[in-house]
Amino acid sequence: MRVLVIEDEETLARLIESRLKRENYEVAVALEGDAGLLEALRGIYDLIILDVMLPGTSGFDILSELKQRRIPSRVIMLTARGALEDKLHGLKAGADDYVTKPFHLEELAARVNVQLRQQGANGRTAGDLELADQSNLLVCRTTGKSIELSARELGVMEYLLSHPQQVLSRDQILDRVWGLDSDVTANNLEAYLSFLRRKLHSIGSAAAIKAVRGLGYRLEIKDA
Repeated sequence: MRVLVIEDEETLARLIESRLKRENYEVAVALEGDAGLLEALRGIYDLIILDVMLPGTSGFDILSELKQRRIPSRVIMLTARGALEDKLHGLKAGADDYVTKPFHLEELAARVNVQLRQQGANGRTAGDLELADQSNLLVCRTTGKSIELSARELGVMEYLLSHPQQVLSRDQILDRVWGLDSDVTANNLEAYLSFLRRKLHSIGSAAAIKAVRGLGYRLEIKDA
């Protein structure tokens, strides 16, 4: 899973980065608000650790922009502003958690783990589809049929399931599943989406992977 740290104190940002890498997360760091916002808007991060007092765009403004753009990343606000009204402001604006400085890295890591466990659980079920726990089986809960997915198919399906009804761009899917530095092409993605469409049909799912012209792809679902 991927975490973005937006924090202008570089020493602290690097300490957080190092601690979360020990949890086997992929971690990126932005040291000011404008760059952090641009990176966050890519929509490829599972969780964002977001400082409030930033040079450039403030943390609250970044959070507001993420919610307006419907970026689904979970957000932990990280700030020295510990007054109750500040916490309420962040939580009402859509933050999932709020940690005040100074803090212990172990506590922050634990809070990150809680948020990402919740996201992982939520991201494996949508409509009549479910990814079986700790396996690569895709199950249609209506028909009871299941089918095995390859590693890449699993990565694509997990990402689609965690963003049902949302349009995801080709770049978002490629960056998320194949990695930021991959040279894989859009044709490769089209091939895997074609494989997944056949597998959805084979298990009798009502879900469909739709191409949205000029924008990307959307997993259209009906209630299970």
